[in-house]
Parts: sequence; structure tokens; C-alpha cells
Amino acid sequence: MYKPALSCLFASLAAGAAVPSPLHLFARDGPAAGTVIQSCAEPGVLALTYDDGPYTNTKALVDILTEAGAKATFFPTGTLYGCIYDRADSVQYAYDAGMQIGSHTWTHPHVGQMGAQQLRDEMTRLEGALVDIIGVKPTYMRPPYLETGGSMPQVMTELGYRIVVNDIDSGDWNGYSPQQSEQQFQMAGAQGNGHIPLMHETYDTTVFTLTPWLIDWASQNNLRLVTVAECVGDTMEGAYAEGTPANRNSC
Repeated sequence: MYKPALSCLFASLAAGAAVPSPLHLFARDGPAAGTVIQSCAEPGVLALTYDDGPYTNTKALVDILTEAGAKATFFPTGTLYGCIYDRADSVQYAYDAGMQIGSHTWTHPHVGQMGAQQLRDEMTRLEGALVDIIGVKPTYMRPPYLETGGSMPQVMTELGYRIVVNDIDSGDWNGYSPQQSEQQFQMAGAQGNGHIPLMHETYDTTVFTLTPWLIDWASQNNLRLVTVAECVGDTMEGAYAEGTPANRNSC
């Protein structure tokens, strides 16, 4: 879906033309690398996000969203719930459906406590796997545990990532029922700039109960369900850049 942009880049390079770096080519309209994004940049949108996949629910969740004409952003890990290569088809399925694929690190560590080189390794290892699977690397990431301190800003700026946190916590990770999660959205309301919630595709209740409710809630409030990239004024092409493949098929 986004590989034609890469093909144009490679053709220009082969012809000897001067072209910008892949990050600058793709990310002209989005926030600068290292920016911490908490909410959308415009009203009338809602950017659903799902952490910790790929998981057994990924394809079903993509189907629920696609049937409703909705887009969302997935933040997968490399090894949290098994090896990402073992569910490569689920990552590809989400990408092909027009969902945004971001990064949630390789092992889901406490990144705020890591040294710069450890954090680079976490990010570049997942980058390589995603290039192997979908052909590009993300330019958006969500830090595990929403940690943005320590070496995070420096390393994410260096690697070309925008840092996505949230302004609504569904609480699914904390045992909230779907009804309790729904209350978090109702309290936040649909006015002002769009929300970026914290949710996880690893909970059946989030996929099969909360997400359909959110689709209805968004419709009732005239909210478009978009990717994080779109909600901050970026293009979907800007959500990706060229990366170096890991050339692996296992973790």
C-alpha cells in the first residue's frame, strides 16, 4: 500500500537524482521527531490505539474496524506475547487494511530506565522485523508504561520517531470492565481536539465489546475514527520510512 513511495525513492537514487532522506520525504507534515504526542491536533476525530500485539485478536479487530470504515493505530512488540514472526500475517493483515503500524519496542521493557544503546537496540530490532514483514519501518512509537524520561527523547529524536502517549486511559490493563472504560470516554467528552486513548488488543473485552461501543459513540458524536498520524496532521506515508531489514524469520 505504501511501497510505491519507496519505489519512487529508489528510482530517483538509481537515476542519480538528489532526494531527501526517507524520513524527510515521508514526514513533511507531521510533528518533529522526538515530539511527545498526547492528543490530536484537530477536533472531530478519535484515534483509537491498540498496544501489545500482534495477538490472536488482531485480525478480528481489524475486521471490526474495517467493517465500520474506521482506521486505528497498532503498536506491536517483538516478543511480549510470542514472537512477532509467528504472527507476521496478522501484522501484514492490519497494514494492508490501512491501519497504522507503530512501534512498542522489542521486549516491552521499562524504557525510562534504559541506557541509550539499550534503547536503540530495542527499537532497531523491532524496526528490522517490521521491515521484514511489511517492507517499511514506523516513524511513530508508544513507549511501554508510557515512560518518556531518561534517554527516550534523545534516542527517539536520533532514530526519527514521534512519541505517542495518551489523554484517555481505558483501564483495560487494570481490570476495568468495558462499562468502566466507556465511562472514561464519556467523562472526557467529544468536544475539543480529538482523543488518543490507551487500549490493548490483548483483552477480548476491548476488542469485542469496547471497540464496537466506541465505533457507535464516535458515530453519535460525529467523530471520524482515524490513525494517530492523521489526527496530528501527518499523511499515512509520513507514518513510515525506509528501514534496514533484519533478514530473520524467528526471534
